[in-house]
Amino acid sequence: MCGRFAITLPDDAMASLFAAVPGNDLPHVPNYNVCPTNQVHTVTSEDGNRRLRPMRWGFLPHWYKAENDGPLLINARAETIAEKPAFKAAARERRCLIPASGFYEWTKDEDGKRLPWYIHPAKGEVLAFAGIWQTWERDGKAHTTCAIVTTGANKVMSKIHHRMPVVLAAADWPLWLGEAGKGAAALMSAAPEDALEFYRVDPKVNSNRVAGEDLIAPI
Repeated sequence: MCGRFAITLPDDAMASLFAAVPGNDLPHVPNYNVCPTNQVHTVTSEDGNRRLRPMRWGFLPHWYKAENDGPLLINARAETIAEKPAFKAAARERRCLIPASGFYEWTKDEDGKRLPWYIHPAKGEVLAFAGIWQTWERDGKAHTTCAIVTTGANKVMSKIHHRMPVVLAAADWPLWLGEAGKGAAALMSAAPEDALEFYRVDPKVNSNRVAGEDLIAPI
């Protein structure tokens, strides 16, 4: 799964990397503690034109009567995404990229204490999570929302958690965004064993209220 992540790349650098036109209302960066329901950066493609745009992290199915009308859907499982009523239309028609510098995962020690780990690209590139999105409307208000697609962890990542975000290589971005025809389902697999590295970080990141660059400092 993915329940918290960091994004440190400036807006203009993200726009250049993804060849996308940036919006005017993008979330603040850097953010070392991106949490569910926060606005996050996403990349979409419509009619071949890419946009860097904000979305609420927490997918809202069209039948929700309020934002808290059901479970908070921050992740969508690759194995069932094409079947789940909440996700299947978005998986076919509304896919996006969600940039991240790294993400957090937790293990527990012998006393049950939560130990945070920071997972990041092995070669320093920005990660592009596979995402899905849709706009939810109620009472004249509209929220564009997204979820991160997850899959079973590869052998390296399984030391920390049994699941991980689907991380897309740059060559696969056009297919996921629908620019290169059909076949995006084949991309929903674990990243190669050598794609990611991880290290322990300070337990203060266990709180969703903390901020600062030191959250990703190794200990």
